[in-house]
Amino acid sequence: MSRCPILRASFSIAGKRIESSGMTIKTRIALTGRPGVGKTTLIERVLTRVPLSYGGMVTKEIRKCGHRVGFSVIDLATGAEGVLAHLHVRGGPKVGRYTVNLKDLEAIGIAAIERALAERELVVIDELAPMEIASPRFIPTVERALASGKSLIVSTHAHLDHPLVHRVRRELKLFRVKLSNRDALVDQIVNEFIG
Repeated sequence: MSRCPILRASFSIAGKRIESSGMTIKTRIALTGRPGVGKTTLIERVLTRVPLSYGGMVTKEIRKCGHRVGFSVIDLATGAEGVLAHLHVRGGPKVGRYTVNLKDLEAIGIAAIERALAERELVVIDELAPMEIASPRFIPTVERALASGKSLIVSTHAHLDHPLVHRVRRELKLFRVKLSNRDALVDQIVNEFIG
């Protein structure tokens, strides 16, 4: 009597990850929308209602006297915060008017994603955009998250034409965030996780 190997496979259907070994279903969400439309706020509102342990990174504007001067990167699990990019940072890659601070992006943002992959049920990556892609470590980290089979929320820059952004939008269930729908999307996305 010969032994047949047990084949294990995984695939995605409408943003849900299906694993043949036990048929576990993971929710995998992609958000896109123009800068400032509220993707990060939407993510934060969803996280307050999703019954999963989560970690990863979010980015927020740094404002001074009413003007945007940069962006911060925040570890969702620890609260650690650093400067992702700033008008007055020197020595890193330039994206528009801003200089990317690779040190904080990697020590806080990428480390937060890696820790979430190891320790949490839901991995948050906010956002997949030109400043983050400036780090040579960021793309492989996002690729590991996509391959992990974990539940995901990944936000993407609306106009970024990059193979990884195309992959995220193709493999995850995509929601387009607009001023007119961002409040209603909270319930829709929460239902994807608990529904």
